[in-house]
Amino acid sequence: MRAKLNKKEIEKFSRQIILKNVGALGQRKIREAKVLIIGMGGLGCPAAEFLIRSGIGTLGLADYDTVGLSNIHRQILYSEKDINKSKVKISKKKLNEINPKTKINIFDYKLDKIKLNKIIKDYDYIIDGTDNFESKFLINDLSLKYKKFLVAGAISKFDGHIFNFDFKIKKNPSLRDFYQEDIVTNDILNCEYDGILGTVAGIVGTMQANEILKKILNIGQNLNGFVLILDLLNLSIRRVKLRKRK
Repeated sequence: MRAKLNKKEIEKFSRQIILKNVGALGQRKIREAKVLIIGMGGLGCPAAEFLIRSGIGTLGLADYDTVGLSNIHRQILYSEKDINKSKVKISKKKLNEINPKTKINIFDYKLDKIKLNKIIKDYDYIIDGTDNFESKFLINDLSLKYKKFLVAGAISKFDGHIFNFDFKIKKNPSLRDFYQEDIVTNDILNCEYDGILGTVAGIVGTMQANEILKKILNIGQNLNGFVLILDLLNLSIRRVKLRKRK
């Protein structure tokens, strides 16, 4: 672990450091962490912002899309002046204004199995903010292969799902044990079809960041192997155990 926190770091993160579950040692763990966010949309934007504000040392941002007008109501890093610009390039600029000490790597191209295979090895923690099952299954499979800690999110209408998978644990369930590949289609998670309330994306993305920080600090209740199901219209939250399918 690198040097102790300097005076500016102590002041900047003081409200976090004062927590007995964090402290100076915990803040240094956050500073050493490497997090990869795949998908800089409604989930990736709030997750990235809160991780950068927490003091994450290295952040990878992967998305090949550009900002569209319909994105702005829920993708909080963008404004109308960013339309048709690269999401990851805009995100890097704005996030570095918040915390210039964080190293931000951007991947401004579509990730296939070969490309993601090269990238994912360099990160300890993975956030899946994608909106299609092809990408989600690919991220799941490579996180399993390299034994990463994966936090996946899914949103639709007023509902959200959050999954944690610590693939260092043997015989752990995976995303494929919840979503069966033979019955899902890419349209299920597409906001263009079902719609999404902007605040739902913000809540779920923020909770994904929260799960990453808890894992880095090794604190709190573990969601590993469970899915957290949120119905934010009716204020219903359930935690459901995932079991491996035969």
